[in-house]
Amino acid sequence: MSPSNIGTPDHPVATLDASLAPRLPTSSTTLFTAKKAKNLTFQAIGEALGRDEVAVAALFYGQAKATSADIGALAELLEIPQEQLEAELGEWPDRGRSIDLPPKDPLLYRLFEIMQNYGYAYKAVMNEKFGDGIMSAIAFSTKVEKESDEVGDWVKITLRGKW
Repeated sequence: MSPSNIGTPDHPVATLDASLAPRLPTSSTTLFTAKKAKNLTFQAIGEALGRDEVAVAALFYGQAKATSADIGALAELLEIPQEQLEAELGEWPDRGRSIDLPPKDPLLYRLFEIMQNYGYAYKAVMNEKFGDGIMSAIAFSTKVEKESDEVGDWVKITLRGKW
């Protein structure tokens, strides 16, 4: 595995914030515990599942529905009994319960702030380009990329939804 697939001292793998755990499904604790034990990034897990790293993270937080193939691959990769994952991940996601509005976490707040400040601008530009409608969050994909230049590191978030 490449360095971006394994946690390092400078960039440890994401773990579950204990204060968030009570608002998430049981599967979140199971998955994050195994992820930490294996020291795997969401990118590595995504590659094993054939899914995008953000989609995999959404599975870990209980915000997306796992397929049978996802459950089998996660069970094998993370060495979790498949029957346990089937029981924990087999239900429909209960989306949206994990976050307070406005968010308390500074990074989540900045994303919320982007929508506060640019939401109507995005809407107006989209309406001009596509007409009346909405962007789907179901027929949807997203990715996070890292860009670097002389000023420093930049995050590039792409949101792609069917109109």
